[in-house]
Amino acid sequence: MVMGNCLRTTTQRGQEMKVGSIGRYLMFAGAASPLGFAIVQDGKQHDQAISDYAAKMMREGRDTFRSDTFGSEAFWGGQVRLHEAIAGAANGGVGPGVSPKAALSLGIKVDMNAVPAAVAAGIKAGTVDLNDPKNTVALLKANAVVGVKGFFAGDRLRSIGITCAFCHSTTDDKFAPGIGNRLDGYPNRDLNVGKVIAAGPNLKPLTDMLQVDNATVLKVLNSWGPGKFDALLNLDGKAFRPDGKPAATLIPPALGLAGVNNHTWTGSWGTVSYWNAYVGNLEMHGSGTFFDPRLDDPKKYPVAARTRQGHTVATNDRITAKLPALHFYQLSIPTPKPPAGTFDSARARRGESLFNGIAKCGSCHVPPIYTEPGWNLHKAEEIGIDDFQSTRAPDDRYVTTPLRALWDMQKMHKGGFYHDGRFAT
Repeated sequence: MVMGNCLRTTTQRGQEMKVGSIGRYLMFAGAASPLGFAIVQDGKQHDQAISDYAAKMMREGRDTFRSDTFGSEAFWGGQVRLHEAIAGAANGGVGPGVSPKAALSLGIKVDMNAVPAAVAAGIKAGTVDLNDPKNTVALLKANAVVGVKGFFAGDRLRSIGITCAFCHSTTDDKFAPGIGNRLDGYPNRDLNVGKVIAAGPNLKPLTDMLQVDNATVLKVLNSWGPGKFDALLNLDGKAFRPDGKPAATLIPPALGLAGVNNHTWTGSWGTVSYWNAYVGNLEMHGSGTFFDPRLDDPKKYPVAARTRQGHTVATNDRITAKLPALHFYQLSIPTPKPPAGTFDSARARRGESLFNGIAKCGSCHVPPIYTEPGWNLHKAEEIGIDDFQSTRAPDDRYVTTPLRALWDMQKMHKGGFYHDGRFAT
Protein backbone atom coordinates (compact mmCIF):
# COMPACT_ATOMS: atom_id res chain seq x y z
CA MET A 1 0.00 0.00 0.00
CA VAL A 2 2.87 2.34 0.79
CA MET A 3 4.45 1.58 -2.57
CA GLY A 4 1.10 2.09 -4.26
CA ASN A 5 0.73 5.46 -2.60
CA CYS A 6 4.23 6.41 -3.68
CA LEU A 7 3.49 5.47 -7.27
CA ARG A 8 0.36 7.62 -7.49
CA THR A 9 0.83 10.90 -9.31
CA THR A 10 0.38 14.26 -7.66
CA THR A 11 -2.73 14.77 -9.80
CA GLN A 12 -4.26 11.51 -8.60
CA ARG A 13 -3.60 12.37 -4.98
CA GLY A 14 -5.10 15.81 -5.54
CA GLN A 15 -8.23 14.30 -7.02
CA GLU A 16 -8.53 11.90 -4.09
CA MET A 17 -8.20 14.79 -1.67
CA LYS A 18 -11.03 16.56 -3.52
CA VAL A 19 -13.21 13.44 -3.37
CA GLY A 20 -12.49 13.12 0.33
CA SER A 21 -13.43 16.75 0.87
CA ILE A 22 -16.66 16.27 -1.08
CA GLY A 23 -17.48 13.25 1.08
CA ARG A 24 -16.95 15.20 4.28
CA TYR A 25 -19.09 18.03 2.91
CA LEU A 26 -21.94 15.64 2.10
CA MET A 27 -21.71 14.00 5.54
CA PHE A 28 -21.78 17.18 7.58
CA ALA A 29 -23.35 19.83 5.36
CA GLY A 30 -26.05 17.36 4.32
CA ALA A 31 -27.68 17.79 7.71
CA ALA A 32 -28.34 21.39 6.77
CA SER A 33 -29.70 20.53 3.34
CA PRO A 34 -33.21 21.57 2.20
CA LEU A 35 -34.47 18.32 3.74
CA GLY A 36 -33.40 19.64 7.14
CA PHE A 37 -33.07 16.37 9.08
CA ALA A 38 -31.65 16.76 12.60
CA ILE A 39 -29.53 14.18 14.41
CA VAL A 40 -31.75 12.43 16.98
CA GLN A 41 -30.96 10.07 19.83
CA ASP A 42 -34.16 8.10 20.49
CA GLY A 43 -37.47 7.06 18.96
CA LYS A 44 -39.56 9.83 20.51
CA GLN A 45 -37.15 12.47 19.24
CA HIS A 46 -37.23 10.82 15.83
CA ASP A 47 -41.05 10.87 15.74
CA GLN A 48 -41.06 14.51 16.73
CA ALA A 49 -38.44 15.28 14.08
CA ILE A 50 -40.72 13.70 11.47
CA SER A 51 -43.71 15.77 12.60
CA ASP A 52 -41.65 18.96 12.67
CA TYR A 53 -40.24 18.18 9.25
CA ALA A 54 -43.71 17.59 7.77
CA ALA A 55 -45.01 20.89 9.15
CA LYS A 56 -41.93 22.73 7.85
CA MET A 57 -42.23 21.20 4.39
CA MET A 58 -45.94 22.04 4.23
CA ARG A 59 -45.32 25.70 5.10
CA GLU A 60 -42.36 26.10 2.76
CA GLY A 61 -44.01 24.18 -0.07
CA ARG A 62 -47.19 26.24 0.08
CA ASP A 63 -45.20 29.46 0.13
CA THR A 64 -43.14 28.30 -2.85
CA PHE A 65 -46.24 27.22 -4.79
CA ARG A 66 -48.02 30.51 -4.18
CA SER A 67 -45.26 33.10 -4.06
CA ASP A 68 -41.92 32.00 -5.50
CA THR A 69 -41.17 33.30 -8.98
CA PHE A 70 -37.86 31.39 -9.19
CA GLY A 71 -36.42 34.55 -10.74
CA SER A 72 -38.79 34.39 -13.72
CA GLU A 73 -39.16 38.17 -13.58
CA ALA A 74 -35.87 38.39 -15.49
CA PHE A 75 -37.67 36.80 -18.46
CA TRP A 76 -41.31 37.95 -18.29
CA GLY A 77 -40.41 41.43 -17.13
CA GLY A 78 -36.82 41.95 -18.20
CA GLN A 79 -37.16 40.44 -21.67
CA VAL A 80 -40.80 40.05 -22.72
CA ARG A 81 -41.66 43.25 -20.77
CA LEU A 82 -45.16 42.09 -19.83
CA HIS A 83 -45.25 44.56 -16.94
CA GLU A 84 -45.17 47.45 -19.41
CA ALA A 85 -48.23 46.12 -21.23
CA ILE A 86 -50.04 45.66 -17.91
CA ALA A 87 -49.28 49.15 -16.61
CA GLY A 88 -50.03 50.99 -19.83
CA ALA A 89 -48.59 54.28 -21.02
CA ALA A 90 -50.44 56.28 -18.37
CA ASN A 91 -48.64 54.35 -15.62
CA GLY A 92 -45.11 54.21 -17.03
CA GLY A 93 -45.64 51.32 -19.46
CA VAL A 94 -46.80 51.08 -23.06
CA GLY A 95 -50.13 50.91 -24.81
CA PRO A 96 -53.58 51.07 -23.20
CA GLY A 97 -52.68 48.84 -20.25
CA VAL A 98 -54.63 45.93 -18.73
CA SER A 99 -57.54 46.87 -16.49
CA PRO A 100 -58.81 44.61 -13.68
CA LYS A 101 -61.87 43.87 -15.84
CA ALA A 102 -59.66 42.88 -18.79
CA ALA A 103 -57.40 40.77 -16.56
CA LEU A 104 -60.41 38.89 -15.13
CA SER A 105 -61.70 38.30 -18.69
CA LEU A 106 -58.37 36.61 -19.45
CA GLY A 107 -58.96 34.23 -16.54
CA ILE A 108 -56.50 35.86 -14.13
CA LYS A 109 -57.69 35.40 -10.55
CA VAL A 110 -57.64 37.65 -7.49
CA ASP A 111 -57.16 36.51 -3.87
CA MET A 112 -59.91 38.29 -1.92
CA ASN A 113 -57.94 37.90 1.32
CA ALA A 114 -55.11 40.05 -0.04
CA VAL A 115 -57.27 42.86 -1.40
CA PRO A 116 -57.05 45.90 0.92
CA ALA A 117 -60.31 46.40 2.84
CA ALA A 118 -60.89 49.89 1.38
CA VAL A 119 -60.40 48.57 -2.16
CA ALA A 120 -62.74 45.64 -1.53
CA ALA A 121 -65.40 48.01 -0.21
CA GLY A 122 -64.90 50.24 -3.24
CA ILE A 123 -65.32 47.32 -5.64
CA LYS A 124 -68.56 46.33 -3.90
CA ALA A 125 -69.81 49.91 -3.94
CA GLY A 126 -68.77 50.46 -7.55
CA THR A 127 -66.46 53.34 -6.66
CA VAL A 128 -63.29 51.52 -7.77
CA ASP A 129 -62.92 51.76 -11.54
CA LEU A 130 -62.31 48.23 -12.81
CA ASN A 131 -61.60 49.63 -16.26
CA ASP A 132 -58.51 51.54 -15.08
CA PRO A 133 -55.13 49.74 -15.44
CA LYS A 134 -53.90 51.77 -12.47
CA ASN A 135 -56.04 49.55 -10.26
CA THR A 136 -54.46 46.41 -11.72
CA VAL A 137 -51.11 47.81 -10.68
CA ALA A 138 -52.54 48.49 -7.21
CA LEU A 139 -53.75 44.88 -6.92
CA LEU A 140 -50.29 43.66 -7.93
CA LYS A 141 -48.69 45.85 -5.29
CA ALA A 142 -51.06 44.34 -2.69
CA ASN A 143 -49.92 40.87 -3.88
CA ALA A 144 -53.55 40.03 -4.59
CA VAL A 145 -53.18 38.65 -8.14
CA VAL A 146 -52.98 34.86 -7.99
CA GLY A 147 -49.75 33.55 -9.49
CA VAL A 148 -48.38 36.93 -10.57
CA LYS A 149 -45.88 38.89 -8.49
CA GLY A 150 -45.12 42.52 -9.19
CA PHE A 151 -41.77 44.16 -8.53
CA PHE A 152 -41.90 47.87 -7.80
CA ALA A 153 -39.79 51.00 -7.63
CA GLY A 154 -42.01 53.12 -5.41
CA ASP A 155 -45.42 52.93 -7.08
CA ARG A 156 -44.00 52.16 -10.52
CA LEU A 157 -44.32 48.58 -11.70
CA ARG A 158 -40.81 47.69 -12.92
CA SER A 159 -41.18 43.92 -13.56
CA ILE A 160 -43.38 40.87 -13.02
CA GLY A 161 -42.71 37.18 -12.39
CA ILE A 162 -45.04 34.20 -12.25
CA THR A 163 -45.49 31.37 -9.75
CA CYS A 164 -46.86 27.82 -9.90
CA ALA A 165 -50.24 29.20 -8.83
CA PHE A 166 -50.59 31.13 -12.09
CA CYS A 167 -51.77 28.01 -13.92
CA HIS A 168 -52.48 25.62 -11.04
CA SER A 169 -54.71 27.67 -8.74
CA THR A 170 -58.08 29.28 -9.07
CA THR A 171 -60.55 30.87 -6.64
CA ASP A 172 -63.94 29.93 -5.23
CA ASP A 173 -65.50 33.20 -6.50
CA LYS A 174 -66.87 34.03 -3.03
CA PHE A 175 -66.39 37.77 -3.54
CA ALA A 176 -67.17 38.01 -7.26
CA PRO A 177 -66.46 35.98 -10.42
CA GLY A 178 -62.69 35.46 -10.47
CA ILE A 179 -62.24 36.95 -6.99
CA GLY A 180 -62.33 34.72 -3.93
CA ASN A 181 -60.41 32.34 -1.69
CA ARG A 182 -57.56 30.43 -3.28
CA LEU A 183 -58.07 26.86 -4.50
CA ASP A 184 -54.52 25.55 -4.85
CA GLY A 185 -53.97 22.61 -7.15
CA TYR A 186 -57.03 23.29 -9.29
CA PRO A 187 -56.23 23.93 -12.95
CA ASN A 188 -57.14 27.44 -14.01
CA ARG A 189 -59.29 26.50 -16.98
CA ASP A 190 -60.33 30.12 -17.47
CA LEU A 191 -56.77 31.34 -17.96
CA ASN A 192 -55.88 32.29 -21.51
CA VAL A 193 -52.12 31.83 -21.19
CA GLY A 194 -51.52 32.41 -24.89
CA LYS A 195 -53.23 35.81 -24.94
CA VAL A 196 -51.42 36.87 -21.77
CA ILE A 197 -48.03 36.08 -23.32
CA ALA A 198 -49.05 37.61 -26.67
CA ALA A 199 -49.55 40.95 -24.90
CA GLY A 200 -45.81 41.21 -24.26
CA PRO A 201 -44.19 44.10 -26.16
CA ASN A 202 -41.11 42.00 -26.97
CA LEU A 203 -41.62 38.43 -28.18
CA LYS A 204 -38.10 38.17 -29.59
CA PRO A 205 -37.01 35.61 -26.97
CA LEU A 206 -39.72 33.28 -28.32
CA THR A 207 -39.14 33.99 -32.01
CA ASP A 208 -35.40 33.39 -31.53
CA MET A 209 -35.98 30.11 -29.70
CA LEU A 210 -38.50 28.78 -32.24
CA GLN A 211 -36.78 30.42 -35.25
CA VAL A 212 -40.03 31.83 -36.64
CA ASP A 213 -41.32 35.36 -37.16
CA ASN A 214 -43.40 37.44 -34.76
CA ALA A 215 -46.64 36.89 -36.67
CA THR A 216 -46.25 33.11 -36.41
CA VAL A 217 -45.67 33.26 -32.66
CA LEU A 218 -48.77 35.44 -32.25
CA LYS A 219 -50.83 33.04 -34.36
CA VAL A 220 -49.77 30.11 -32.18
CA LEU A 221 -50.31 31.89 -28.86
CA ASN A 222 -53.75 33.13 -29.87
CA SER A 223 -54.79 29.65 -31.03
CA TRP A 224 -54.62 28.05 -27.59
CA GLY A 225 -57.71 29.50 -25.97
CA PRO A 226 -58.77 29.42 -22.29
CA GLY A 227 -57.42 26.68 -20.05
CA LYS A 228 -54.83 25.38 -22.49
CA PHE A 229 -51.06 25.53 -22.78
CA ASP A 230 -48.48 23.78 -24.95
CA ALA A 231 -45.73 22.60 -22.59
CA LEU A 232 -43.81 20.89 -25.40
CA LEU A 233 -43.74 23.62 -28.04
CA ASN A 234 -40.36 24.77 -26.73
CA LEU A 235 -39.01 21.25 -27.33
CA ASP A 236 -40.35 20.13 -30.70
CA GLY A 237 -41.84 23.27 -32.26
CA LYS A 238 -45.06 21.44 -33.19
CA ALA A 239 -47.65 24.17 -32.84
CA PHE A 240 -50.51 22.41 -34.62
CA ARG A 241 -51.79 18.85 -34.98
CA PRO A 242 -52.05 17.16 -38.39
CA ASP A 243 -55.76 18.05 -38.49
CA GLY A 244 -54.87 21.73 -38.13
CA LYS A 245 -56.09 22.11 -34.55
CA PRO A 246 -53.78 23.62 -31.89
CA ALA A 247 -51.31 21.27 -30.23
CA ALA A 248 -51.96 22.80 -26.80
CA THR A 249 -53.42 20.59 -24.07
CA LEU A 250 -55.59 21.34 -21.07
CA ILE A 251 -53.81 22.65 -17.99
CA PRO A 252 -53.78 19.60 -15.68
CA PRO A 253 -54.73 19.54 -11.99
CA ALA A 254 -51.86 19.61 -9.50
CA LEU A 255 -53.81 17.79 -6.80
CA GLY A 256 -54.77 14.21 -5.98
CA LEU A 257 -51.32 13.03 -7.09
CA ALA A 258 -50.17 11.14 -3.98
CA GLY A 259 -49.36 7.58 -5.02
CA VAL A 260 -49.38 8.42 -8.74
CA ASN A 261 -46.26 7.68 -10.79
CA ASN A 262 -46.31 9.50 -14.12
CA HIS A 263 -48.86 12.27 -13.77
CA THR A 264 -48.79 14.45 -16.89
CA TRP A 265 -51.01 13.74 -19.89
CA THR A 266 -48.22 11.80 -21.55
CA GLY A 267 -45.25 9.88 -20.15
CA SER A 268 -42.79 8.95 -19.08
CA TRP A 269 -41.54 12.41 -18.32
CA GLY A 270 -41.09 11.66 -14.65
CA THR A 271 -42.47 12.32 -11.19
CA VAL A 272 -44.15 15.45 -9.85
CA SER A 273 -40.73 16.71 -8.82
CA TYR A 274 -39.35 16.21 -12.34
CA TRP A 275 -42.16 18.25 -13.80
CA ASN A 276 -41.69 20.99 -11.21
CA ALA A 277 -38.04 21.25 -12.26
CA TYR A 278 -38.99 21.17 -15.95
CA VAL A 279 -41.68 23.84 -15.65
CA GLY A 280 -39.69 26.04 -13.26
CA ASN A 281 -36.74 26.15 -15.61
CA LEU A 282 -38.10 25.75 -19.14
CA GLU A 283 -41.68 27.10 -18.98
CA MET A 284 -41.64 29.69 -16.20
CA HIS A 285 -38.10 30.63 -17.30
CA GLY A 286 -36.80 30.73 -13.76
CA SER A 287 -33.15 30.57 -12.75
CA GLY A 288 -32.11 27.00 -11.95
CA THR A 289 -30.62 23.69 -13.01
CA PHE A 290 -32.32 21.11 -15.19
CA PHE A 291 -30.91 17.95 -16.77
CA ASP A 292 -32.56 15.59 -19.25
CA PRO A 293 -30.37 14.10 -22.00
CA ARG A 294 -33.46 12.77 -23.77
CA LEU A 295 -33.96 16.32 -25.04
CA ASP A 296 -30.73 16.06 -27.04
CA ASP A 297 -32.57 14.05 -29.74
CA PRO A 298 -32.55 16.43 -32.76
CA LYS A 299 -35.22 14.45 -34.59
CA LYS A 300 -37.77 14.29 -31.79
CA TYR A 301 -36.89 17.52 -29.97
CA PRO A 302 -35.20 19.77 -32.55
CA VAL A 303 -35.75 23.02 -30.64
CA ALA A 304 -34.56 21.62 -27.31
CA ALA A 305 -31.54 19.94 -28.89
CA ARG A 306 -30.49 23.13 -30.66
CA THR A 307 -30.94 25.31 -27.57
CA ARG A 308 -29.49 22.74 -25.11
CA GLN A 309 -32.52 22.93 -22.83
CA GLY A 310 -31.73 19.52 -21.34
CA HIS A 311 -28.50 20.98 -19.93
CA THR A 312 -29.73 24.10 -18.18
CA VAL A 313 -27.40 25.48 -15.52
CA ALA A 314 -27.84 28.86 -13.82
CA THR A 315 -25.15 30.65 -11.87
CA ASN A 316 -27.76 31.52 -9.25
CA ASP A 317 -29.96 28.42 -8.83
CA ARG A 318 -33.25 29.57 -7.30
CA ILE A 319 -35.22 26.40 -8.07
CA THR A 320 -33.46 23.19 -6.98
CA ALA A 321 -33.52 23.89 -3.23
CA LYS A 322 -37.29 24.52 -3.43
CA LEU A 323 -38.19 21.21 -5.13
CA PRO A 324 -38.47 18.97 -2.03
CA ALA A 325 -40.94 21.16 -0.15
CA LEU A 326 -42.86 22.01 -3.33
CA HIS A 327 -43.22 18.29 -4.07
CA PHE A 328 -44.38 17.63 -0.50
CA TYR A 329 -47.05 20.34 -0.63
CA GLN A 330 -48.46 19.24 -3.96
CA LEU A 331 -48.74 15.63 -2.82
CA SER A 332 -50.61 16.90 0.25
CA ILE A 333 -53.41 18.53 -1.78
CA PRO A 334 -56.33 16.06 -1.77
CA THR A 335 -58.92 15.48 -4.45
CA PRO A 336 -62.05 17.50 -3.59
CA LYS A 337 -65.05 15.45 -2.49
CA PRO A 338 -68.40 15.79 -4.28
CA PRO A 339 -70.89 17.94 -2.37
CA ALA A 340 -74.11 16.29 -1.24
CA GLY A 341 -76.67 16.02 -4.00
CA THR A 342 -74.24 16.08 -6.91
CA PHE A 343 -74.79 12.42 -7.80
CA ASP A 344 -77.29 9.57 -7.38
CA SER A 345 -75.87 7.18 -4.75
CA ALA A 346 -77.85 4.15 -5.94
CA ARG A 347 -76.77 4.58 -9.56
CA ALA A 348 -73.20 5.18 -8.39
CA ARG A 349 -73.16 1.84 -6.57
CA ARG A 350 -74.39 0.07 -9.72
CA GLY A 351 -71.74 1.93 -11.70
CA GLU A 352 -69.08 0.81 -9.24
CA SER A 353 -70.00 -2.83 -9.88
CA LEU A 354 -69.65 -2.30 -13.61
CA PHE A 355 -66.46 -0.27 -13.22
CA ASN A 356 -64.70 -2.97 -11.22
CA GLY A 357 -66.45 -5.88 -12.95
CA ILE A 358 -67.50 -6.57 -16.51
CA ALA A 359 -66.49 -3.14 -17.87
CA LYS A 360 -62.93 -3.69 -16.55
CA CYS A 361 -62.34 0.04 -16.05
CA GLY A 362 -60.68 -0.73 -12.73
CA SER A 363 -58.01 -2.85 -14.41
CA CYS A 364 -56.25 0.40 -15.38
CA HIS A 365 -58.01 2.97 -13.19
CA VAL A 366 -57.25 0.97 -10.04
CA PRO A 367 -59.17 2.26 -6.98
CA PRO A 368 -58.58 4.29 -4.89
CA ILE A 369 -55.84 6.11 -6.86
CA TYR A 370 -57.59 5.42 -10.19
CA THR A 371 -54.42 4.80 -12.16
CA GLU A 372 -52.07 1.82 -12.21
CA PRO A 373 -49.86 1.43 -9.15
CA GLY A 374 -46.49 1.36 -10.91
CA TRP A 375 -46.13 1.83 -14.66
CA ASN A 376 -49.26 3.67 -15.77
CA LEU A 377 -48.63 4.17 -19.48
CA HIS A 378 -50.36 2.93 -22.65
CA LYS A 379 -49.93 3.16 -26.40
CA ALA A 380 -52.54 5.14 -28.32
CA GLU A 381 -53.92 1.99 -29.97
CA GLU A 382 -54.66 0.49 -26.56
CA ILE A 383 -56.87 3.48 -25.77
CA GLY A 384 -58.35 3.85 -29.24
CA ILE A 385 -57.28 7.43 -29.95
CA ASP A 386 -54.73 9.18 -32.17
CA ASP A 387 -51.07 9.20 -31.17
CA PHE A 388 -50.18 12.85 -31.93
CA GLN A 389 -49.73 13.94 -28.34
CA SER A 390 -48.25 10.65 -27.11
CA THR A 391 -45.52 10.67 -29.75
CA ARG A 392 -44.31 13.99 -28.35
CA ALA A 393 -43.47 12.18 -25.09
CA PRO A 394 -40.22 10.25 -24.51
CA ASP A 395 -41.77 6.79 -24.82
CA ASP A 396 -44.75 7.51 -27.11
CA ARG A 397 -47.42 6.68 -24.53
CA TYR A 398 -50.38 8.22 -22.73
CA VAL A 399 -50.76 8.24 -18.96
CA THR A 400 -53.72 6.56 -17.29
CA THR A 401 -55.08 9.77 -15.82
CA PRO A 402 -56.53 9.49 -12.30
CA LEU A 403 -60.29 10.06 -12.29
CA ARG A 404 -60.44 13.09 -10.01
CA ALA A 405 -63.57 15.09 -9.13
CA LEU A 406 -65.44 14.16 -12.30
CA TRP A 407 -68.55 15.89 -10.90
CA ASP A 408 -66.91 19.32 -11.11
CA MET A 409 -67.48 20.78 -14.57
CA GLN A 410 -67.25 24.38 -13.35
CA LYS A 411 -63.56 24.36 -12.47
CA MET A 412 -61.71 21.01 -12.43
CA HIS A 413 -62.99 19.75 -15.78
CA LYS A 414 -64.08 22.93 -17.46
CA GLY A 415 -63.04 22.60 -21.08
CA GLY A 416 -63.72 18.88 -21.37
CA PHE A 417 -62.03 15.53 -20.85
CA TYR A 418 -58.89 13.81 -22.14
CA HIS A 419 -55.69 15.76 -22.65
CA ASP A 420 -57.18 18.10 -25.25
CA GLY A 421 -60.77 18.34 -24.00
CA ARG A 422 -62.08 16.39 -27.01
CA PHE A 423 -64.99 15.00 -24.99
CA ALA A 424 -67.44 17.47 -23.49
CA THR A 425 -68.69 15.04 -20.82
